[in-house]
Amino acid sequence: MLLLNLDHVAVAVADLDEAVEGFRSRYGVEPAYREVVEEQGVEEAMIPVGGSYVQLLQPLGPDTPVGRFLERRGEGLHHVAYAVPDIEAALAHLAAEGAELIDAEPRIGGRGARIAFVHPRGGNGILTELVELA
Repeated sequence: MLLLNLDHVAVAVADLDEAVEGFRSRYGVEPAYREVVEEQGVEEAMIPVGGSYVQLLQPLGPDTPVGRFLERRGEGLHHVAYAVPDIEAALAHLAAEGAELIDAEPRIGGRGARIAFVHPRGGNGILTELVELA
């Protein structure tokens, strides 16, 4: 399996507008992308940092994965995402290594990317996302 790049670090936030404004005023950066991803129950903003992003995630409701995360843990680091050239090969490799896959098959995420999540139990307590860009 080949990791191409750190695609993004995702941060769960209660108020996306406020979080974007904080990045804008503190660091002088603007989101490169902002979209609603209904299938994941989030609105996201991607803040470019070098060749990677900080992804700000606001839940669309309390019964979504990010909504439940905020309820349990509050705002903060949600997951780390790595770009891969072939997501099916990456998932097969991880399954063969005994990783607990949340997504055995890729799905479509923000930016039209194919994504899949790996459970934190297999990643030093950190939820991991694999990203194959469109």
